[in-house]
Formats: sequence, structure tokens, C-alpha cells
Amino acid sequence: MASSPSGSNSNFDSGLEIKTRSVEQTLIPLVSQITTLINHKDKPKKSERTLAAIHRVGQAVSVAVGRFVAVGEAIAVENQELKDEMGQACFEARRAGDAIAQLTDVGSAVPFQSDGRVTVFSDRTGMVKAARLLLSSVTKVLVLADRIVIKQIITSRNKVLVTLDHLERVSTFQEFVQIFSQFGNEMVEFAHLTGDRQNDLKDEKKKARMAAARAVLEKCTMMLLTASKTCLRHPDCESARINKDGVFHRMRCALEQVIEIVTEARSFGDSKILPASIYNGIKDFKSSVESLRENLYSMLPQNLSSQLEALVERTEDFTDSAYTSHEQRQAILALCQLVRQDTQQLVHAWVEAQSAHAKEAPEDMELSILKTCQSTNDLRRELHKVAVCRTSDLLKVHGEQLPLRALKASGAEGKLEAVTEYSRTLTEQKEQLVEACRLLCHVSGTEPLEITCIHAEETFHVIGPQIISAAQTLALHPSSKIAKENLEVFCEAWESQLCDMALLLREINDVFEGKRGGSESMCKHTANLKTPKAVKLDAEEQTSIAKLGLELRLLSSDVDAEVEKWEEQEQDVVRQSQSLASMAYSMYLFTRLTVLHQIMHTTLKYCCASYWPLLSWRSIEILLKTLLCICSKSHSAMRWTFPTMSINGVFTGEIKN
Repeated sequence: MASSPSGSNSNFDSGLEIKTRSVEQTLIPLVSQITTLINHKDKPKKSERTLAAIHRVGQAVSVAVGRFVAVGEAIAVENQELKDEMGQACFEARRAGDAIAQLTDVGSAVPFQSDGRVTVFSDRTGMVKAARLLLSSVTKVLVLADRIVIKQIITSRNKVLVTLDHLERVSTFQEFVQIFSQFGNEMVEFAHLTGDRQNDLKDEKKKARMAAARAVLEKCTMMLLTASKTCLRHPDCESARINKDGVFHRMRCALEQVIEIVTEARSFGDSKILPASIYNGIKDFKSSVESLRENLYSMLPQNLSSQLEALVERTEDFTDSAYTSHEQRQAILALCQLVRQDTQQLVHAWVEAQSAHAKEAPEDMELSILKTCQSTNDLRRELHKVAVCRTSDLLKVHGEQLPLRALKASGAEGKLEAVTEYSRTLTEQKEQLVEACRLLCHVSGTEPLEITCIHAEETFHVIGPQIISAAQTLALHPSSKIAKENLEVFCEAWESQLCDMALLLREINDVFEGKRGGSESMCKHTANLKTPKAVKLDAEEQTSIAKLGLELRLLSSDVDAEVEKWEEQEQDVVRQSQSLASMAYSMYLFTRLTVLHQIMHTTLKYCCASYWPLLSWRSIEILLKTLLCICSKSHSAMRWTFPTMSINGVFTGEIKN
């Protein structure tokens, strides 16, 4: 039976770490065949059937290696920077494949004198060496090929950065529309490359960090659109400029984080190390306590006490919080004191056992170990309860979105003082949510969930001030529909993050309770109805639809912007154009949710679940193009001041790179 390459993060004697699942899965069949050859029964006599089987396996390995090497050599030709390394790896792989073929060749086997049977593998050491050389060289070829994927991501990021710089410097709507269309295409390409990379990564922490960075880019793309348009419409507004600068800065940070993940680089030293969580502290402390059963002399008593004090110090994030109730604070402090007492008793029994030169933990020490672990578990349970209850209460209180509603209303009425007052309320709410994320991080239970908590904390910390600057801009320009739309976009991002936090809370609870598949169960609760199986789209189809949707949003948004210029906004052509543009984008969003993401809210399921999932990707694309025609006709009817954008070219994603 073949051993999986994933067993111990093996590098097959090559000094190369396998970081992606695709490389790992490619190696598994080869490992299986090589294992079959090496683990043959060590008998001097072999039947013709056995010899034929061994010969077939050896020849199959040789042929497969030959084809594999041909692909590697073609890659080397197209990528000169890898030519030397790839050439050497391919040479070694071919040589190893030929050696295995020769060692398994029945024609070269030694005949046995008495019964005419033959013996193979007279050079067993040579077979093992050839197998190791083959595995190491093939692994090296795959890892080198993986560098090309990384290079593609870096190249795509660089293209996005260049276009992002151009977007930041535009001074006219016409130029902005043209560059944003290009930016949308480049972002779709970058999203696909990074999405594939995220799914391919073996390291769960890296996958979580990649997911967080990609979520920032996805949400910031729409913010960038509205913030830039607001700044263009109100170029002298300082709050609009601050709002726009914040979006551009966050996008650049997210792009840089993606590159740090795929290249394993560090821009600011070791700044990406996760903060020490209470969960990890408790796990390490319990591990140290329980290890005393096996070895009484593995560590010093002072080290265990120091480890406990470091753990207790981390609980100060709970006890020092102004939002922690007196009862909760007292319960945490009491449990910390109990853990200290149990640990002191353990240390006392431990020292006595060492003085008696005991070889194993005596009965009183075993009892102290059990009591210390139990009190530590009680502390963890109480901290989890406090963090979860705090977050649940906050989500209930802030679910009504009262500060956001007040900011929208005050901004639309031009009440700058009221905006300032409600901004303080939102800032306080932001601080509460940031602290809740920090507490959840302490009790999250897994490193990927810790990373998700940190991402949520950063999101609330950044979006809060951006909502305030968008509200200030609207208050200064209450008749500006672009400023109103911009504030709506940032408020939607805030609400979306609250929903994400609720899902995160459920996952943390599932981990704490020992449930498996917490994220899967969250999807199942909305799938009570049996619906037709949705069509699975390939990368090209998704790219085409994503481009159409992004450009449709841009055009429908520009229809609203153009309406502002009309003095008689009650004219039928103006109202119909605006409603058609809004309807077109709403239909795209609905289609995107039901067909592409296969996520339906209960009300939508009862209405449309029997029809929409049956649409093919081609039907959706035709629908979007039709909606684009509607928008284009609308903007023609209003004598659009921007250059005409037909469904051919930019809006169909057919522009040549």
C-alpha cells in the first residue's frame, strides 16, 4: 500500500517542502508504483506472472516519467529563469526512470539453473537509490513549476497595482470609467488566480489569511467605485478625499498580504505572527502538566509556574474590560486563583517526588495533575462563555443598525452636528465590536478561526471611520446622490461584517462543543427545500459573468450620477432610465446569488427556486448582455456625456490584453 506524501510533510529527500495539494496529489500515483516495486516479496524465485507484473510497472513508471519530463522541458523553454534548475531536475528524473526500467527488465534478469525461473532485483540497493532519485527529482520539477503559478499571481498583482495608481490620479469621469473597466477585468483575473491558490494551499493558516485578504479586495472594489466617484464629483471635499484614500490604502495592504502569503515573504519583519491566545496558552499549559506523568524531570517547577502566570496575564483582556460585568469578572478571577492553588499543590507534590528520586508520578501527584487540568478546563469554559455571551448580546443590540440609520438620515438632511453626534455612537459601537473580536480570538480554538477573528477586528476598526467620513461628505452635500450611494455601500459592508461575525461565532461554538463540519451546518439550515442541482461553471464562464456584472454595476451607477445633472428629474425618460438601470443590476445580483453562489434566502426559495438554478451559464450571459443593452439605451436617451460603451468590447470582456 502506498504511503501518502502528506504523511509527515515529506520532501522525499529533496530538501523541497510540498506546500500545495496539487503537487501532493500528483506525486501519490508515483509513490504508489514505486512502493509496489520496492516492497516486492524478497524471494529468489519468481513466477513468470510476477515477473511480467513487475516489468509492466517498471515500464509504466519509465513511460510516465518520459512524458512528465517532456512537459517540464517545455516549461523550461518558456521560462528562462527556471531553465537551468528545471533542466537539471528533468535530467535526473529521466535518468532515474531509465534506471528503474532497466532494473525491472525481464530480459536482463539472471536465469535460475534448476527450474528455468529467473531472479530480478539482484541490485536491490540500486532500485532504492533510483526510486529516491526519481521522487526527489519529480518533486523538484513540480515545485519549480509551482513557482510559475506564483509568478502569474505576482504579475497579475502588479497589473492591478499599476491600474490602481492610475485610478487614484484620474481627474475626469470619462477617464475614470475607461480605467475602471480595465481594473475590473484585472481584478477578476487576480481573483481567479488567488482563489485557485487558496484552495490548493495545504497550510490552513495560510488559507485563512488568503481568504481574509481576498474578502477585503472583494468588498473594497465596490467601495473604490463609489468613493472615487464621490471624490470626482466633489473634488474640494476633504472628507470625501479621506474616504477614498482609506479604500485605496486598504486595497494595497490586501494585495501585499496576498503576495506575502504566496511568496512567504515578510514586509515588516515578523509582524504577521499571531498574538498569543488564551486557548493556546491553556493547551500548552495542560500539555506540560500531563507530560509530568511520563517524565518527572522533563522541566523545572519554576517553568510551570511561569507558564501559568503568562496564561493568567492574558485573561486581563477579559477582566480589565469596561464591558465585563462584575459577576463575570469575579468568576474569572476566582477560577484563576483556583488554578494557581491547584498548580502550587502539584508543584509541591512534584518536588517531593523528585526528592525521593521517584521514577513515575506517585498517587498524590497524579491527583494534583487531574485537579489542575480540571480547574484549567473550568477557566477555559468560563472565558468561552463570557466571550460568546458578549458577542451574542452585541449582535442582538446592533442588529437594528440604529446609528447607521441615524447617520444616513442626518447626512441626507445636511445636519452636520447630528452626524458628529451619531458618529460618536458608531465609534463606541465599533470599539465594542473590536473588543468582542479580540475576546473571540482568545477562545476560537483553531488558528484559522483566530485569523478570521483578527480579520473581523481589523474590518470593524477600518470601516467605522470610513462610514463617518462618508456621512460627513453627504451632510456637506445632501443633494448628492453619489455621496448618498457611497454611504450606503459602506453601511452595507458594516452590516455584511456583522453577518460574518455571527457565522464566526457559530463556528467557534461548534469547535468548543466538539462538533464537526460547523461551516457546513450553517449552509444546511437554509436548504430545507429540495431544489434542482445548480450548474457548475468553469473558470472562463465565471470570469465572463463576473466581468459583465461588474461593468453592469458601473454603468447603472453612472446612470444615477447623470440623473443628478438634469434639472427636470421628473421626466419620464429620466425616471424610466434610472429604474431600468437599477432593475438590471438587481436582477444580476439575484442571478449571482442563486446560480453562481447557490445560496438562497428562504423567501427567494419559495418564489423562484424551481426555475433560476436551471439556467445555464450561457443563458445568464445573454441575460446580462440584454440588461446592458437596456442600460446603454437609457444612457443614450439621456444624451450621455461619456463615450459610448457597447456590449461588444469592454462589456463582454472581449478586449484583448
